[in-house]
Amino acid sequence: MIFISNNFSTQTSYENQTKKAITNKFIRDAMTDFLKSNLEIWCTENPKEAIRAAEQILINKRSRENAERARLNIKKKLSGNLDIANRVQKFVDCRSRDPEKREIYIVEGDSALGSVKLSRDAEYQGIMPVRGKILNCLKADYTRIFKSDIITDLIRVLGCGVETQNRHVKDLASFDLNNLRWNKVIICTDGDVDGFQIRTLILTMLYRLTPTLIREGYVYIAETPLFEINCNHKTWFAYSDAEKNDIIKKLDANPKSKNKYKIDRSKGLGENDPDMMWLTTMNPETRRLIRVMPEDVERTAMIFDLLLGDNLQGRKNHIAEHGYEYLEMADIS
Repeated sequence: MIFISNNFSTQTSYENQTKKAITNKFIRDAMTDFLKSNLEIWCTENPKEAIRAAEQILINKRSRENAERARLNIKKKLSGNLDIANRVQKFVDCRSRDPEKREIYIVEGDSALGSVKLSRDAEYQGIMPVRGKILNCLKADYTRIFKSDIITDLIRVLGCGVETQNRHVKDLASFDLNNLRWNKVIICTDGDVDGFQIRTLILTMLYRLTPTLIREGYVYIAETPLFEINCNHKTWFAYSDAEKNDIIKKLDANPKSKNKYKIDRSKGLGENDPDMMWLTTMNPETRRLIRVMPEDVERTAMIFDLLLGDNLQGRKNHIAEHGYEYLEMADIS
C-alpha cells in the first residue's frame, strides 16, 4: 500500500539532493503517527474496503515470498546439479546417474571409508563418511543442527533437502523427494556398542529432518558380521553371539571339524579385507539389509523421545526394566 502526501515543514532534512528519504527523526515520527491515526480512522469508517485492501496486501506479500522461495530453491537445485563430490569433503560418488540404481553407504570414519571404497561396486555404490558421533538432533535446536558441517554435508549428498521451515535453513533446499539422488540410503557402522550409537544418531537425524525417507522405505541398516569362523577351508560369518554359538555347535557335532576351527573377532569395518566386505556387507546377493520401516509412527516417535529426548526419568525406568535384555550386546564391545 502506497500513501502519497503533500507536506510543508521548515525542519525537514533529506538524505541527499534527490530527497528520497527524510533523515530528521522528529519529522519522520510525526508523519508516521499522522498517517497511522488517519489510516485507523479510514479502516474504521470503511470496513469493507479495509478488509479488501488487507486481503490484497496479504496476497501480494505471499506472492513475493513464494517467488523468493522458488528463486532460492531453483538456485539450490541448479547448484546441486554441480559435481557435489568436489564440494563435500571425502564424499565418494558412483558412476551411475540413475537414482533408481544408486546406493549411498553412510560409514563411520576414514578407516571404514577406505575399506568400503575398496569393496564397493563403483558403478552404483557411493560412500559418505561421518566423522565421530553427530549431534543428537532430537535434543539439539535448529541453530546447532544446521551449524554442523557433518549434517549439512550429508543432506547435500542426499539431495532431497530438509522437511523444516526455519530461518537457519539458508543453504539447504526445501524437501522434494523427486530430488533424492539415491534408491537406498544405507547406514553402515561397526557391529559394536559405539557403532550402534552412531547408527541411532544418524537415524535420529533422518527422523527429524527427512522423515519421509524413513516412511517411504528408502533407509536401510547394513548388518556387519562380528565373527569370522574358518574350518577346513570353509568360512562362516556370524552377526551375533547367538549365531556364532550355533555355528560352533554344528562344527563340534562334526568329528572332522571338532576343535579345528578358528574364530576371528571383527575389530571394525576398517579392519575387514575387501573380499569379506563385499561378500558380507555390499554384495546385493549376499549382504544383510534391514529396511527401516516404522509400522507405528506414534510408537516410533515415543521410542525416539524416550531414548534420545529430555525424558531422563523415563529413560532410567526403561533401562532398569529392560537393561538386562542388552547385556549380550554389551559383552561384544
